[in-house]
Amino acid sequence: MAAGVTDTEIRPEGGGGLSRLLWHRQLDHYPGTARRFTCLAIAVLATIVLYYELYVPGAVSPAIMAHFGMSFSTYVYITALGNLIGAFASLVAGLADRWGRANLVVYGLAVTGLLVLFGLPNAPNGAVFAVLFVFVAFVEGIILVATPALVRDFSPQLGRASAMGFWTLGPVVGSLVLAEVSSHTVDALPAWQSQFVICGIVGLVMFVIALFGLKELSPRLRDQLMVSMRDRALVESRARGIDVEEGLRHPWRQMLHLDIIGSAFAIAVFLIIYYTAVGFFTVYFTTIFGFSLADANGLGNWFWAFDAVALIAVGIASDALRVRKPFMVVGGAGAIVMTLIFASRTSHPDTGYYTFVWIISLLAVFMGIAYAPWMASFTETVERRNPALTATGLAVWGWIVRIVVAVSVAVLPFVVSSMSPLVEHGTKVSELSAEYAPQLRTLAAVDPATQAALSANPADPVAGARAVGEIAAAEKITPAEATARLRAVAAIPAEDLAYLSEHGQSVKDAAAATPGQWQNWWWVCVGGEVVFLPLILVMAGRWSPRRAKEDLERHEAQVQRELEALREGGK
Repeated sequence: MAAGVTDTEIRPEGGGGLSRLLWHRQLDHYPGTARRFTCLAIAVLATIVLYYELYVPGAVSPAIMAHFGMSFSTYVYITALGNLIGAFASLVAGLADRWGRANLVVYGLAVTGLLVLFGLPNAPNGAVFAVLFVFVAFVEGIILVATPALVRDFSPQLGRASAMGFWTLGPVVGSLVLAEVSSHTVDALPAWQSQFVICGIVGLVMFVIALFGLKELSPRLRDQLMVSMRDRALVESRARGIDVEEGLRHPWRQMLHLDIIGSAFAIAVFLIIYYTAVGFFTVYFTTIFGFSLADANGLGNWFWAFDAVALIAVGIASDALRVRKPFMVVGGAGAIVMTLIFASRTSHPDTGYYTFVWIISLLAVFMGIAYAPWMASFTETVERRNPALTATGLAVWGWIVRIVVAVSVAVLPFVVSSMSPLVEHGTKVSELSAEYAPQLRTLAAVDPATQAALSANPADPVAGARAVGEIAAAEKITPAEATARLRAVAAIPAEDLAYLSEHGQSVKDAAAATPGQWQNWWWVCVGGEVVFLPLILVMAGRWSPRRAKEDLERHEAQVQRELEALREGGK
């Protein structure tokens, strides 16, 4: 045994059944297929639930803003702050290489479930809501580094893309669950708090499942590179002589290299379009295209469903061919094309629901083609540096992604600067405009000076006669008909007319300016997708399936030689 390492460093401490249930989760032997898949399934399900909790405000964001009287900019900055805090929480998660992963996940689920169920829906004001949301983001920043580390630990490289494809279902299926639940319940349960209550209950159920079922490998097992399940015997033999502390020295120095930082930055900017979809598609589709909240969330169903299928299918294909990079190139290029098509519809407010279904579904497919192989390649890039520091490498990834998201979200209100009038007043202005459409057409025919005179003195006979004449001339009707229409205008409630007078023009101006501003933002997203492509070159992995197969054959021969040497030494 290596100096300085004792058995107690990798084995569960003594204690009763309750102690083992609540804290001790390490496995000292690589698990069999059933137990391994159980742990993988729990890690994936936990990730789905965590993203569901993190994204639930996006499904009812217009209602949250209206309830707390928030401007669009304020809501965006709360989201940005949550991502910023989550970024630094991801660095804390790098300690999972020393402390383990499972307990971070289990008790993180408990904390977030309680906050979503009891905290956020009962926030008395916007400030408390913001603080609680940021705290949820902090906790999830930690555990959303721990779950991919668990998936890596339980998946050899030959099945890594499939396993990571399932892990990346976390954000995608989390979003799909959110869209599905909200689109089917928002009409029956219109209070925005209902979505948080449903989500919080799901989170606490997931906590109970993880408490009883989630395990993790001991440091000596997880600190090795495992290419295929055939390596299992060799990995367990090597584990007896591994110095855990030696592998964990200077973790940040080992991880802060171009291949890790560059590839993490690449996926972060590639996913700007994804995080925009998560946080703002609902607002975008309801304000620009006039879709209902249920229809806007329904579009999300299509996006996440196609993304989920692509992630799994491409992960399996990538493992079968043993390459990652060609898939990343195809996915990245396809995402650029589909984002450009999506951006072009911004200036066509009459675009139909099913046109968007086709566009965003294909965009989702290409994003899935790029992302699942990237996730597998990134963990392999970290392993190329040091497999003992997987959580540290993933912490670097989590930090960079969240910093990029925080910055991009903070920049969004400056690019799309006219959204606040639409979010805050657009719905009511539209409702009043539809209700009083004939009267407003009549009012538009009256000169502003005449309107001002009538507002000052509705009984002014000169102003009244002038208004009748202006209406008759504009509408080509008789004075009697013009008088009747003027009386209909006078019947509009004063508060409704005042609201339209105060906010109608600003909403109209915003409606004219906002599509072009959103189009500029989609160009920012395209720029991120373009940056992604060249940084694929710094990552681990072959381009050619033939060369990858040759690498595997050499590795298996080496494993066989080492096992034979161990057997000879044991005689």
